[in-house]
Amino acid sequence: MTVAPVSLPQLVKHEVKDLSLAPMGRQRIEWAGREMPVLRQIRDRFATEKPFAGLRLVACCHVTTETAHLAIALKAGGADAVLIASNPLSTQDDVAASLVVDEGISVFAYKGEDTETYLRHVNIALDHKPNVIIDDGSDVTATLIQQRQDQIADLIGTTEETTTGIVRLRAMLRDGVLTFPAMNVNDAQTKHFFDNRYGTGQSTLDGIIRATNVLLAGKTVVVAGYGWCGKGTAMRARGLGANVIVTEVLPVPAIEAVMDGFRVMPMDEAAALGDLFITVTGNKHVIRGEHFAKMKDGAIVCNSGHFDLEIDLKALKAQSSEVKTVRNFTEEYRLNNGKSVVVLGEGRLVNLAAAEGHPSAVMDMSFANQALACEYLVKNKGQLEPGLYSIPDEVDQEIARLKLAAMGIAIDSLTAEQIEYMNSWTEGT
Repeated sequence: MTVAPVSLPQLVKHEVKDLSLAPMGRQRIEWAGREMPVLRQIRDRFATEKPFAGLRLVACCHVTTETAHLAIALKAGGADAVLIASNPLSTQDDVAASLVVDEGISVFAYKGEDTETYLRHVNIALDHKPNVIIDDGSDVTATLIQQRQDQIADLIGTTEETTTGIVRLRAMLRDGVLTFPAMNVNDAQTKHFFDNRYGTGQSTLDGIIRATNVLLAGKTVVVAGYGWCGKGTAMRARGLGANVIVTEVLPVPAIEAVMDGFRVMPMDEAAALGDLFITVTGNKHVIRGEHFAKMKDGAIVCNSGHFDLEIDLKALKAQSSEVKTVRNFTEEYRLNNGKSVVVLGEGRLVNLAAAEGHPSAVMDMSFANQALACEYLVKNKGQLEPGLYSIPDEVDQEIARLKLAAMGIAIDSLTAEQIEYMNSWTEGT
């Protein structure tokens, strides 16, 4: 893989795979935009109001057609932005090229970059001396705290859109190192209810089917974790005719899975039953060596949580005599016991490694939250204490209102009498 050099002096700094892919990227970005009306309206307002004028912004995200619209909206708002990839296999190289050539946005990302390159890109992003950071997994934020303490004074705040990243931010807050405001985009209702449930549910199975072309009807699918991502994945798998087993470590989501009609059991028991395993927990080593040993011959394993640690690939390799690529993003591990286990997307996010990530209509709301979270930080500069902040409810509701309007759907409004009743304690039965 060779990185395309800067061939024209007017191009912004970048490190992408091939600038000649830009026309294809432009076409796909425009296609995605058809289903992103909320972000389009925000972009149009940003272009007029310029809320980020004079500010440096760094975004660590999956470089996809949908993310392109977020980057374009931020630039329209006046931001001097740098975009890097949050996952080495999720970058769409044609999109990265188009953002450089057509939008003048600095992008440092290409599909298949190794860990060393990714960490170098994180430091390139921090060299930009950001005033605002959009993070996906909190790697940029953690690196800033650990290695760039002198830059924190220039930081207005950060935003985070993943469950894993929020877990890390809460740990930073607990340890007293989160000395600036951070916006919890992940827990906005218009994010996790839709992005995590409907987006992850559809795109995960899309990635699995593209990588394997297996029939899911009649298969036993084991979904590890029953948070919003797990709920969506289990729901979509059942919709395609699969028999779904859920594994959990928390009692409440476990009983919820039971009430939703799924079988629930420990992974140690499910390992011998599953044809396909999908981890969506955000934790590490959810599927371990002892589980691989119990799996059926040809069992398929993949991850749609966050980092590639959910599947213990080191343990799997230690139990294997041979590893070979059998299809794109599909590797077969031949175990010492004679059976095989198939891993998709190197254990990374299968919906982005083997497919295109969430549908644009879903990411429209997620990235609307990101854009408005950045604006909220800037508008409240100097007024927010260090800590983790939720998206204001009025912002959440406005995003939903804009989405409904774009879909041509109207809803009722409360009457004056109803408003009075809801705000009173004197009336009752």
